[in-house]
Amino acid sequence: MSRTIHRRTLLTAGAAALATAAVPAPARAAARITAVHELPGDRVYPEGIALDPRTGDVYVGSYAEGTVYRARPGRRTAEVLLPAGTDGRHTANGLRVDPSGRLWVTDSTAGVCVYDPRTRTLLARFDVPGGAPFFVNDLTVTADGSAYLTDSLRAVLYRVTPGDVARGGRGVLRVAHDLGGVLAPRPDGSPFSLNGIVTDGRRLFVVDMIAGELFRVDPATGAVRRVALLGGDLLHGDGLELAHGTLWAAHNATDTISRWRLSPGGRSARLERTLTDPALQIPTTLVRHRGRLLVVRSQFDKGGPFGPGVPETPFTVARVDGI
Repeated sequence: MSRTIHRRTLLTAGAAALATAAVPAPARAAARITAVHELPGDRVYPEGIALDPRTGDVYVGSYAEGTVYRARPGRRTAEVLLPAGTDGRHTANGLRVDPSGRLWVTDSTAGVCVYDPRTRTLLARFDVPGGAPFFVNDLTVTADGSAYLTDSLRAVLYRVTPGDVARGGRGVLRVAHDLGGVLAPRPDGSPFSLNGIVTDGRRLFVVDMIAGELFRVDPATGAVRRVALLGGDLLHGDGLELAHGTLWAAHNATDTISRWRLSPGGRSARLERTLTDPALQIPTTLVRHRGRLLVVRSQFDKGGPFGPGVPETPFTVARVDGI
């Protein structure tokens, strides 16, 4: 699928999102938003973020051109790890560092690449098969080392096993779970659906950004259940972060971050707090480490994929306290 079609699809989804009411909030949180990392370039429009807990390195991907940045601990300005166009990638959406220290980078227009970030070496690449429209979005890695990726247009989850990566070279993404049969109808005709995905080590949790719903997927059995959301919803839900039963979500179009408490087993989630602030600048993804919540500020509404205007530069990753 061409990049032009992807852009048009995102524009439609973004316009629909901006026209929808903001996420319900039980209370407005007192929080502080502070820029901690700067991303060089005037058309970065960052989308994905990942953190290596062993080194503290933060990786950020550019949706607009596919550059991958690395921000070292204690350094404000990030360095370019993988320049735009590396290995033919057009975008850098979902990012993840797996337990072996490998960096996964999704390209919405192709599939996913796996790198050794120390040497910048491409270890393996997996592409989407078939001619139907697709949009590879986000990914997570389970306890057995398998990566699961969302496809926002095909409403499926792909799986890449450790054995697939060990073989190296170039392969294809295989569908592990099809959620098309459980998603709510799209009254506005938007083709978009699945976006952010996280794991508690065993189960997968994936958000439907258009319907504002959360699904629990059991990789072992293939069972898919809708998680009961108590006190709110996940409209415009983008990146997710999960730690010790607490789920954070970035709601891109409404400049919102929400925090939820998952029940044991993940059958329900109760909204605990929300933060809505224009200073979040269309947050797309987030990651938490040692009590710090780092949030990507995409500015997609300022000359990016979703609207006209001029972005504030430099683009930044912010630390958000109080949520």
